[in-house]
Amino acid sequence: MENLPDRQHPHAHLRASDTDRDRVVDVLRDALMSGRLTQDEHAERLEQTLQARTLGELEPITQDLVIPAQATPAAAPSNSPVPIEEPANPSDSFDTMFAIFGGGERKGRWRVKRRTNAVAIFGGHDLDMTDAVFEGREVTIYAFAIFGGIDLTVPDSVEVRNQGVGIFGGFGARGGDSPDPNAPVVIVKGLALFGGVGGQVSSKRHKKRFKNHGGHGQLDH
Repeated sequence: MENLPDRQHPHAHLRASDTDRDRVVDVLRDALMSGRLTQDEHAERLEQTLQARTLGELEPITQDLVIPAQATPAAAPSNSPVPIEEPANPSDSFDTMFAIFGGGERKGRWRVKRRTNAVAIFGGHDLDMTDAVFEGREVTIYAFAIFGGIDLTVPDSVEVRNQGVGIFGGFGARGGDSPDPNAPVVIVKGLALFGGVGGQVSSKRHKKRFKNHGGHGQLDH
């Protein structure tokens, strides 16, 4: 196996949980997609992750992929029209939510992680980011709607980049018409299979909603 540099972990003796291993898997996946790891390196480190039993065994796997919090330069004052608060450890900025034969909702002053996995199977999610705090200037929503629906609401200053696919369904996330360059960017990826992923722009001046009816998008004014 690849030898990675050692670094003492303050809790190296503690047993690793499935959540701890999932965090490392997410970091490795992002590193592979960005070209920082080759396919062989990713496969080797993924095997190490699945075999790890303690936090001390997990940490070296990603220590050359994650910038330590103390090494991160102080952030410049933000001119963003919506609040952005960078997390101390970017690798911990992820969230996962499920709606199976039911529904889920996020609204008010909640924190939008750098990565959010939203899965709706015969159910639905309503993610309202109007008053949310963003944990990065770029956040990614992985939306998977299977016989279900996921609705996103963003401030009109936020840019939304739609990179999802609809198969017998609708995938049409939308952002503001004239986004602020200092505001966060929301990247929406995933799949709508016999379901829909839609976006809504919220402001004091106007409101546009992209709804999914039976898996087919419809823009309402």
